[in-house]
This record gives sequence, structure tokens and C-alpha cells, in this order.
Amino acid sequence: MDEAQVMSQVAGQVVGMAFYLFSAIAVAAGVMVISSRNPVHSVLYLILAFFSAAGLFVLMGAEFLAMILVIVYVGAVAVLFMFVVMMLDVDFVKLREGFLQYLPIGAVVGLILLAEVLMVVGVRAIEPVAGKGHGAAVPMDITNTEALGRIIYTDYIYAFQAAGLVLLVAMIGAIVLTHRRRKGVRKQVIADQVARTAATSIEVKKIRPGQGL
Repeated sequence: MDEAQVMSQVAGQVVGMAFYLFSAIAVAAGVMVISSRNPVHSVLYLILAFFSAAGLFVLMGAEFLAMILVIVYVGAVAVLFMFVVMMLDVDFVKLREGFLQYLPIGAVVGLILLAEVLMVVGVRAIEPVAGKGHGAAVPMDITNTEALGRIIYTDYIYAFQAAGLVLLVAMIGAIVLTHRRRKGVRKQVIADQVARTAATSIEVKKIRPGQGL
């Protein structure tokens, strides 16, 4: 067995260990999201689950999906948490007073995220040296983003368009269900405003000196 084969086997073992580690962390973080009573802890565990899923995408060679997952979903979680805090009318003074009690769990989550990032970087650094033992997720002559674009807009263009129509219908349905008519609420009617004339909108009155309306 030559050196290239040995390195390929070592790289395969490292990738397998990283896969099982990221999967276990993602599953455990997902369980903690729904079982934690503290909303701050739930958000931290949810971010950890997203980072673990992004690590799995990187191991599969889908760097674009990993970055989209981190940028979109982690940012959306932060915005969602902000809106939840605004809706619940949380007292920020008390929240700052209890900041130290969130520090241990935040430090643990941060260390796990750092370890995952270092592991992903290490696996990606070992993989090219391992030889040709593992197949790439995309052809080597094009980027991951270009490969996804070719697949989505050529082989699965009809499914992609159908998914867009389904989401559009779901959005319209949600708007229709939440748009209810209430009595006593004045609403803007564009047709009535456009149909207004000077005779129906202006009333001229003569005011005598010394008298009001």
C-alpha cells in the first residue's frame, strides 16, 4: 500500500468522524431547541444546529449551500429573536442583570462552533492531499454555485417553477386568511378616491362677518 492510499484512507476516516460528530451535534442541538425553557438558550442551540448543518454541507462539497445556511438562517434567527423580544415586552434592565447566567452556555456554544470551524478547515485542507480516493460533489472545472445553477435551471426547472408557484399560493393564502373585515375600522378604498369629483368632495359655504360655521 503506497503513501497516497494511506492518506486516502486517513482522509476518509477523518471525514467520516467529522460527519458523525456534526450529525450528533445537530440532532442534540435540535432536541435542546424544543426542550429548553429559556428562549435565549433555544436561540443559541438553534444557531448551533444551523452551523452543524452548514458543516455537513461543506463536507459534501456544497460550500454555497453552507454559506447560504449560515448567512440567511443565522441572520434570520437573530432578527426573529429581536422581534420576539419586542413582542414579549422583555425588560432589558432585568435581561442585562441576568447576562452573567447566560455566559456559560454561550461560551460552550461558542467553543463548539469554533471547534467545528477548525475541523471543517482541517478536513478541507487534508482532502486534496488524500489523492483521488473521494469523488467530488461537483466537477472540478466549475464552481459549486455554477453547478447548482445548471442543475436547477436545466434538469429541475419545472420542479423549481412549481415550488415557486406553491410558495406564491401559500403567501397569498396567508394574506387572505389574516385579512379580515372588522366593523368600525375605516379603510382606504382606492376606487372611491379615484371616483371623487369636486361636487362630491368640496362644500362651499358663505360665512357672514362675525359669525362662524
